[in-house]
Amino acid sequence: MWESEKMTEKKKRERVVAEITIAHLTEVARELGRTLNQEEALAFLNQDGRAYAMWKHMMLAGEEYIKTSLTSSRLAAVGRNPVSRHRIPA
Repeated sequence: MWESEKMTEKKKRERVVAEITIAHLTEVARELGRTLNQEEALAFLNQDGRAYAMWKHMMLAGEEYIKTSLTSSRLAAVGRNPVSRHRIPA
C-alpha cells in the first residue's frame, strides 16, 4: 500500500513520526473487502486500547528495523567518527 511512497529528502531529520489515520484504516479495510465509515473506524481505533496497542507495535517494529539496520555492515559505519589515536600535546 505505502511501498511506493517515498519520504522527501528536504532536511536532516531528528525524528521520524508515523501515524495511522482514519483514512489509512478505511483503506486497509477496503483492501480486505470490508467497509468502514469514519465513525466505525474511529470506534475501532479507540476500542479496547487498540490505538495504544498499535502504537506499541509500531514502536517495536521501528526499534527492530533500527537494530537490523545498525548491524548491517553497510550502515553500521554511517555516522561513525574515527577515533584519533594521536596524543594531543599538553
